[in-house]
Amino acid sequence: MGTLALCSHYSQLSWKCSVIVALLLFHLCCLQVWASCRILRCNSDFVAVTLDRGGSGGGGGGGSREGGNAGYCSALRSYAMCTRRMARACRGDLAYHSAVQGIEDLLIQHSCPRTGPTAQPRPLPQAPISGYACIYEKGYLQREGRTPDYLHCGVFGDPHVRTFRDEFQTCAVQGAWPLIDNEYLYVQATSAPMRGGAYATALTKITIIFKNWRQCIEQQIYQAELDNVPAAFVDGSVTSGERQGQHSLSVHSDLPGRQAEIRAAHIGTTLVVRQSGRSLGLSVRSPRAIAEAFTPEQDLQLCVYGCPPSQRLETLPSPSSSSSLSSSSSSSQPSAAAHAHCAALLPARDIYYQACLFDLLATGDLNSSTAAVAALEDARGMISDPNKVHLLLVGKADRSSPCLPLILAVAVLSERLVALWTGQCL
Repeated sequence: MGTLALCSHYSQLSWKCSVIVALLLFHLCCLQVWASCRILRCNSDFVAVTLDRGGSGGGGGGGSREGGNAGYCSALRSYAMCTRRMARACRGDLAYHSAVQGIEDLLIQHSCPRTGPTAQPRPLPQAPISGYACIYEKGYLQREGRTPDYLHCGVFGDPHVRTFRDEFQTCAVQGAWPLIDNEYLYVQATSAPMRGGAYATALTKITIIFKNWRQCIEQQIYQAELDNVPAAFVDGSVTSGERQGQHSLSVHSDLPGRQAEIRAAHIGTTLVVRQSGRSLGLSVRSPRAIAEAFTPEQDLQLCVYGCPPSQRLETLPSPSSSSSLSSSSSSSQPSAAAHAHCAALLPARDIYYQACLFDLLATGDLNSSTAAVAALEDARGMISDPNKVHLLLVGKADRSSPCLPLILAVAVLSERLVALWTGQCL
């Protein structure tokens, strides 16, 4: 009887422990979701900007009504951008949805355009900077005694994304999507359907915003569109942030109208924008510390996390399908002609070769293959280790969830505990 009572006690205890652990895990997950909604940060930034500009829209102080309203509209657009970044984390939050509706009403009330410049709060007074504070690489070398670790991201073609983590994906995204969104840099790409392709999309616009940073630079914007890749920022300048005879930002082009290289010395980052065929492409080289300087709510970045799962396409051809080059837009099986064309340009059977096949079959346009070639050339120039330039594309069967080992370990542990308790009760 004593043994049966003890076993019953152990059984009840094990169930209680299981329930407590499950509730604890659920609570932690909820805390993580709730904590990531930081709508108050958007609210405080908006208040700081409007106070800095003299109050509400319509102008204040000595400024004209037009100038004041333009500044207020810029603040509203910044407010709206902040809420969009937090849309996923703040889903279901009443304060968040109230802010979104309030912004919409204010935009209409003040006749503010939906697109245009944005405003940022005036930075707090800071001590004068010295040394290599505006030259990231030299400052890092001086502090750490070595060069920084660099990461590479490439977005090109239909579009294909090589993330900072060396993952490769093909996206079905349309419209505007953030590629990079961190403390120093915001990069957005716009994709649209291509003519002549049943499912093909292409990058048609790239916007790069360099955020205010200490005393090195003020906000600067670069924008490129299809058939217009300027060798200058939107204000017409080619340099910005001059200090001690050097510039933190500079733009130059080896092929005006088709290619531009932007160097941001204050964050050690290089960005190359180019047009290949009928699509734009972007290649980025950035120090790890810069690329990873973002908050939890900035969780939608194609260069960091890749495409959202619902927007990913299978890049590998289906072995069960068949087609010819002339009918390639409706099938994913490469024809011999497509294989030969891409193999001649890209001998290594890597992600760039697969991207070449995908774009060629999706569009039927031989010029579409140039996007993969240009992206590979950029990768060679931006990745210091030649062995890491070429990535092999793996199929779905080779991909596993990062949580799978943990799940299996918990399952095995649970099974052993059950067996132990059962043995004690026999």
